[in-house]
Amino acid sequence: MTHFTQQLSRHGLTLRRAPLHTLQVNVGRKCNQTCRHCHVDAAPWRTEMMDLPTAQRVAEWIRAHRPAVVDLTGGAPELSEHFRFLVETARACGCQVIDRNNLTIIETESFGWLPEFLAANEVEVIASLPCYLEENVNAQRGDGVFEKSIRALRKLNAVGYGIRLPLNLVYNPLGPTLPPPQAKLEADYKTELRARFGIEFTGLFTITNQPIARFAEDLRTRGEWDAYLELLASAFNPATISGLMCRSTLSVGWRGELYDCDFNQMLGMQLRNSQPIFLWDVTPGALADREILTSDHCLACTAGAGSSCGGVLA
Repeated sequence: MTHFTQQLSRHGLTLRRAPLHTLQVNVGRKCNQTCRHCHVDAAPWRTEMMDLPTAQRVAEWIRAHRPAVVDLTGGAPELSEHFRFLVETARACGCQVIDRNNLTIIETESFGWLPEFLAANEVEVIASLPCYLEENVNAQRGDGVFEKSIRALRKLNAVGYGIRLPLNLVYNPLGPTLPPPQAKLEADYKTELRARFGIEFTGLFTITNQPIARFAEDLRTRGEWDAYLELLASAFNPATISGLMCRSTLSVGWRGELYDCDFNQMLGMQLRNSQPIFLWDVTPGALADREILTSDHCLACTAGAGSSCGGVLA
């Protein structure tokens, strides 16, 4: 029994899938950045990327089942040669589309078209900006990232993001701590980014760092692994369980394989029915009420006010 299942048992809770709301598609591991907290272990040298036949099968599934939300992630999802195809397919089906954007991709020479494309398709942008202070952002995401991010945010503002189109920022703690209260931090971000740079955005999502991939390696190197898991376990909040994203989100890997969430995907915890399950093997109703695969990393989503791809849960 894991620490997480012990917490569920102690509170008399179970964790099973609810009706599908969001199809989250990870189109690959390649990224133009190498962030210390990245649970995907994404980097410019990664080669795992969705191929055309898989993208076409994902698009066929979207056309057939029309999930409320199609959430495109990576790596940097825009680096997929099928990014525009998937956006346009989902929007033509009436789906809300999310682009999980690292901001600096907009500042690369090949992606100057991106703000106008996203705005024309009314794509929601969720962008990582772990602080409004330059030194903190660069410490987590690399030298020069903050300046590029600010320029990118101004370009998004110029086409309507943060004003008439949704632009949400994401905060991750710099180290093995829980995020501060989301509402207070959002107010600070809005005050500072407006005063310093004239930048507007819709909202802020605080996300607890997952003890996997690079962040887990850092914890072990510094001898902080056990203390971080104890922090997460001691902050377990049963009120977060009903809102966990794994209940209503289906995570699709770059080969079309299925997971309960993107974090499980990075740990290889693939859904199976005696054999691995792929997106085209299921309908939205087929997985309803299925028990969710869990491990100790799930403590990060249930600590304090909770954590998900959409911020706090309780």
